[in-house]
Amino acid sequence: MLVADRIVRLRTVPARTGLSRSTIFRKIVEGTFPAQLKVSMNGTGWHESDIDCWIANPTGWRPPEAAEKMHASRA
Repeated sequence: MLVADRIVRLRTVPARTGLSRSTIFRKIVEGTFPAQLKVSMNGTGWHESDIDCWIANPTGWRPPEAAEKMHASRA
């Protein structure tokens, strides 16, 4: 059975990660935190699974494109 991935909003992310808003946005620019998704004209959010992956391994988390490139270079 497939379970839909929830979208979490900005007010939830600092509570889950322990990071401040400014740190979250700084890390997004650095590429060390999942970027937000546009969910409506004026709204953004994150896939809950992306936040869970970051929480599980904050120092080893990489954007999906970087992970794919790393696996391709090893092949």
